Amino acid sequence: MRARFCNYQSHPNNLVRVPLSFFDRVQHQWFLPGFCWYALRNPHWGVLLAMVFCCVTVVPARAQLQPPEDPEDEKQIGLWLDQGISAGFSTYKSLEVEFHERFDEGASNLYEYFVQGGVAFRLRPWVTVIPIYRYQRFPGNPAVAYENRLQLNITLSTSRGAWRPNLRTLIEGRFPDNRTASARLRFRPGVDYTLPLRMARRPVLVVSNEFFIVPGTNSFAAGGSFTQNRFQVGVRLPITDSFSIRPYYLLQSVNLPKGWETNEIVGISMAIKVASKSK
Repeated sequence: MRARFCNYQSHPNNLVRVPLSFFDRVQHQWFLPGFCWYALRNPHWGVLLAMVFCCVTVVPARAQLQPPEDPEDEKQIGLWLDQGISAGFSTYKSLEVEFHERFDEGASNLYEYFVQGGVAFRLRPWVTVIPIYRYQRFPGNPAVAYENRLQLNITLSTSRGAWRPNLRTLIEGRFPDNRTASARLRFRPGVDYTLPLRMARRPVLVVSNEFFIVPGTNSFAAGGSFTQNRFQVGVRLPITDSFSIRPYYLLQSVNLPKGWETNEIVGISMAIKVASKSK
């Protein structure tokens, strides 16, 4: 006896083609309510209908689970304020504490602030290692309220007269609120150039370009593993032997799923050095 099967091919009307033999065994028609009626009468088809319904409802839910944009991404023209304190324990060791406030949307919105601290170990004159802990807050962000971050700062530097080339490598473990943890690598080659001016404390030109790479799972939405680039130029102005100010200009380019987005930032960095007391 010739078997009859349903034809599950797509149709412009988004209907399901089923044999009319389900009802009067005469001919085929395109009739979606008939499929539902038959499924209710046949328990096996009822299970299939339930599975189809679950798949249809789960797909939109999965679409809503798209990772949010990284909350540290700048929007429009920004203002960054940085304060750093270095307290020396000895010639080769110091406590490093930093405070940062970041405004975007024309410097009118405080979208991020954080504090971080670590102990710097100067293993050689040309290499410094700093394990760091950072606590970060994102006020007003509906997706992520805060983030804990572990960092390992490895800085290589050398002096060539007025020039001081350097390379900072930052290995980060990011643990954001309600998000999957992720790792990130940051490479920042740069150069400091002491300007040849007749001054007791000569200003220093500081130029760097930083690359951000997420080698595995990303906690936030991005257009690829190369997630961000920051080009920075500024001038460090020594006010005293222990206090300096560095105004700078920064271009932040972020790799979003829709493409690259670049924003401009003006920043002011202040650094304080507290010398260790000699006994």
